[in-house]
Amino acid sequence: MAEFTARGVIDADHPALPGHFPGQPVVPGVVLLDFTLRALDDALGERVRVTAVPAVKFLSPLLPGEAFTVTLQVDAAGRSARFSARTPAAELAQGRLEFAPDAADEA
Repeated sequence: MAEFTARGVIDADHPALPGHFPGQPVVPGVVLLDFTLRALDDALGERVRVTAVPAVKFLSPLLPGEAFTVTLQVDAAGRSARFSARTPAAELAQGRLEFAPDAADEA
């Protein structure tokens, strides 16, 4: 099993934030998942496509501009990864992704 870590910040001007929630913006979970997938691409050195998300729990909100870390543990077969996202103060999310090479990259 290989482990990778990525650090990130979702800026307050991110296009997904307006309306989520007006006056008290919170980073949508899908934005955190997108960051996690891009971190997986970087860690593996190739684009992958998610084939399943068998488990995900969002545990705490992420605020715009707040620094966070995503840790990925990729299985030996290279087809699934456990992940956790956290700030220094709280665990944000945890789950598992199943993936395959991106077919567009194989052409």
